[in-house]
Amino acid sequence: MKKYSVEEFTADITVDEYIEQFRNEDRFMELCKMCPNYGNSWGCPPFGFDTEKFLRKYRHARLTATKITPVEKNIAIGRAQELILPERIRIEKTLLDMERDTGGRAFAYIGKCLYCPDSECRRKFGQPCIHPDKVRPSLEAFGFDIEKTLSELFNITILWGDDGVLPEYLVLVTALFHNQTKIGAAASGE
Repeated sequence: MKKYSVEEFTADITVDEYIEQFRNEDRFMELCKMCPNYGNSWGCPPFGFDTEKFLRKYRHARLTATKITPVEKNIAIGRAQELILPERIRIEKTLLDMERDTGGRAFAYIGKCLYCPDSECRRKFGQPCIHPDKVRPSLEAFGFDIEKTLSELFNITILWGDDGVLPEYLVLVTALFHNQTKIGAAASGE
């Protein structure tokens, strides 16, 4: 029996619009600094380049909200990865395939690295990433407001766990920034 159901929603927006309406780099960098991954993961800030200039190399953004609804109710927050991990693996593979097909750049859910043993990122040791072809930052790491993105582009409200229990659903937000006029249905999994 499947532990959860999945719904996917997409929204296309120009990169300029997404930056102007949904990015607050200063606010989100301050929040990132509170995370133990800050400066310790190659998918997390600080980045050694101008992120806005990097983003503006692209004209279009395809955002995807993946809504994961557990079948079981009252699941302990500590079990969240049971639901998130399989979807994250699937989503990140799809994003990397789309990135290769379009020449674009993927933004994924970072959390713990999927590619390094025990999530021991080499950045902690001052070494380069051993999987730069796979590791992609989250939208938050580039200063985007995911709560506002979900609310305004997908009409989805972020729910938070309460008393150590997962909310009714979880949502992963990812994106592909690209310069294609249209992304093919086969590439996007539609």
